[in-house]
Amino acid sequence: QVQLVESGGGSVQAGGSLRLSCANSGPGRILSSSIMAWFRQPPGKEREFVALIRWRGGSIIYAESVKGRFTITKGDGRNAMYLQMNSLKAGDTAVYYCAIGSQYTTDPSQYGNWGQGTQVTVAS
Repeated sequence: QVQLVESGGGSVQAGGSLRLSCANSGPGRILSSSIMAWFRQPPGKEREFVALIRWRGGSIIYAESVKGRFTITKGDGRNAMYLQMNSLKAGDTAVYYCAIGSQYTTDPSQYGNWGQGTQVTVAS
């Protein structure tokens, strides 16, 4: 079973950077056919898509709001993937989640395996 754990969140000033990690803490292995994604949930709002990467082949999609500022990459070893976040804005404040699914989609309802989330707070 794959168990996802996010880390790397914290508080930064606007314009700063953070790198989030998504680790597999379970005994299972991530299938090469998987789609791995980052979502976020701002305070009082719905969960929204941030970025995804196809495990095999590395195809990537970014939300328009983060394009050019965030970079999703596959990890190595126990760290399944990363999210490098640069030029952070107050609007990026949210709980960030990593998730695994089998569909190449930005719809969070299609992802069945989620981490607990890590808080990112950006002060303006």
